Amino acid sequence: MPIEVAPPKYVTIVNAVQQRIENGTYTPGAMLPSETELIREFRASRPVVVRALDLLRQDGWIESRQGKGRFVLGRPARAAERARERSYAALDTPEPAGSTVLAAEVVPAPPRAAAALNIEAGTPVVARRRLVVVDELGPVELATAYLPTQLAEGTEVGSTEPLAEGLLRHLVGRKSVKLDHVAERISARLPTSDEADLLQIAETAPVLTVLLSICDRTATPLLAADVLIPASRHELEDVYPLD
Repeated sequence: MPIEVAPPKYVTIVNAVQQRIENGTYTPGAMLPSETELIREFRASRPVVVRALDLLRQDGWIESRQGKGRFVLGRPARAAERARERSYAALDTPEPAGSTVLAAEVVPAPPRAAAALNIEAGTPVVARRRLVVVDELGPVELATAYLPTQLAEGTEVGSTEPLAEGLLRHLVGRKSVKLDHVAERISARLPTSDEADLLQIAETAPVLTVLLSICDRTATPLLAADVLIPASRHELEDVYPLD
């Protein structure tokens, strides 16, 4: 299994700049720090910084002005819309609908979840593991949601009883949190024997792993989800501008 404990450096820079725009550190119209300043702050190479800035420009967070520098535009209007274009049953659907809660308990945060939550690996979190099955198709998702223990307090997330309204709606209803957007990382690998048994696939069949950070308006991760989906039972589709 791949060891993946931290996002690439350019992703770290993108997330940091977005958070600073969200919380008002970088206001609309303000000039961003220079490439040299960002290189020094993040200890990154110039190509990494340029790539991060180019992604921010493409997504509408900043603009480049010839001979002047890069300036903040603000939060793109389509950011929240694009964040919810893709959904996952383990987060969005009522749990009695073709699913089984396999476990709900306090565990040390594994490295992937810790990276998504921006916490130290091993920090106690509540982990809720769920298998989603579709009639005539079979298991389509094996997902584990990870919540800081403080967020899980006063909810039923730590219980194996099904959540009738689904995980995200349950949290919003119980904790009055304001979920704003999702940061998503997709990769591929082969399943473990346990995962293959649960998903009813061969150990040689590839699976997609989706690591989600569900954030508030300040880009602070509130919960994370590690979703495993059989590649043969899913198609991922997206539409985005080329300019």
